[in-house]
Amino acid sequence: MRYLSALFIALACLLPTTGHSQTTNNPLVIMETSKGNITIELYPDKSPITVENFLGYVESGFYNGTIFHRVIRRFAVQGGGFTPDLVEKENGEPIVNESKISKLSNERWTIAMARTDDPDSATSQFYFNMGMNLNLDARMGRDGYAVFGKVIDGQNVVRDIAMSRTHSVGDFDDVPVEPILIINASVKAPSAQQP
Repeated sequence: MRYLSALFIALACLLPTTGHSQTTNNPLVIMETSKGNITIELYPDKSPITVENFLGYVESGFYNGTIFHRVIRRFAVQGGGFTPDLVEKENGEPIVNESKISKLSNERWTIAMARTDDPDSATSQFYFNMGMNLNLDARMGRDGYAVFGKVIDGQNVVRDIAMSRTHSVGDFDDVPVEPILIINASVKAPSAQQP
């Protein structure tokens, strides 16, 4: 019995840990929304272009005052491009799709870039995966949707947003009936991280 306990402990030490590491140097973004705060850990080592792009929008204040304009329960929560009046904000240049390079999967709670049918068309819009959306990953001969981080705190907030009642407005489907605002998005210094 003692041997089995020791074996389980040894195996546990060898297994990769999941969740947020206290010692990570990855940038953190705090997204203050009208439903509560969301903390996102970014992965610049895996998706450098995408992370730099996202941080540029965060640091410029671009996301402040935008809404989550597309919410599909158990699938995705999309935002980062429209005002509460569904007016699209002027974006920067599109970026290269890193879905094949990063090899990160569209797993639950990850954040990825929204885009058109053109793989290299992502600008400011992003989405949170509400399920294991592995069909959005890159596959042989097909570009996917580039994952660049994960929600490490505030999953309950993202879940609340995903559960919002939605309707159609003009050409837009799945718009929350009650607008859900991104009040402020800011970068949290790695040295100030909390466990």
